Amino acid sequence: MGQIQTRKLAEVIAEQLETMLIEGKLLPGQRLPSERDLAAQFEVSRPSLREAIQTLVSKGLLMRKQGGGTYVANQLTPKVTDPLMELVATRPEGQFDLLEFRHALEGMAAYYAALRGTQSDYKHLNTALERVQKQVQKDDLSALAQALAEFYMCMAKGSHNMVLIHVMGNLSTLLKENIEGNLRLLQTAPEACKKIHQQREEIAAAIVARNPSQARNASNEHLAYIEQTLLEINQKDSRMQRALRRIEINQG
Repeated sequence: MGQIQTRKLAEVIAEQLETMLIEGKLLPGQRLPSERDLAAQFEVSRPSLREAIQTLVSKGLLMRKQGGGTYVANQLTPKVTDPLMELVATRPEGQFDLLEFRHALEGMAAYYAALRGTQSDYKHLNTALERVQKQVQKDDLSALAQALAEFYMCMAKGSHNMVLIHVMGNLSTLLKENIEGNLRLLQTAPEACKKIHQQREEIAAAIVARNPSQARNASNEHLAYIEQTLLEINQKDSRMQRALRRIEINQG
């Protein structure tokens, strides 16, 4: 009969940390709690904790910053996100491609958040929506975009789907940039902005009411309306540019 091997404590801790990554409790770029706090949380010695962290650093899941603590790797799947970042950065139509992608991603997040979310998830979602509401009153598009990205991330966490959480987490920077770019264009359509904010409230309400189909439909209608509004703004801008060129030609 073979001898049963006892697992090292550091291996058990590393596995628990990996589970936190998989479940989205630790997100790309997020700083880990201090060694003292983590050791207390896991009820282990700090040397065992350090060994576990070093294991994940070696795997590329965590990274250490000199004098600045330990962080989750910024991009756990860089081969997926880097080309998409370059596409959106270099092609204006990439913004619309991302909006289309968000239809599937956020619609799914809203559906499963309504289906599986806990009261704690809903509390975080409403808190995130309140932060958005406060930022709407201010003239800081970057801060508003960040608040909105966090709101959508709360939806993803509420889904309790590990793949969805990680895709959203790895695209968080791209999502914020997309939102901020959209907000700059939408500034020329204040009435549309009011409707868009109302739609966000409807998404959150459907999720908290535990109505998956309504939550998904509200999310899809929200993004479809944003896309249509942006297309109309771009068309109007194109007509304006053509008109200005005609004026320049006639004056010349």
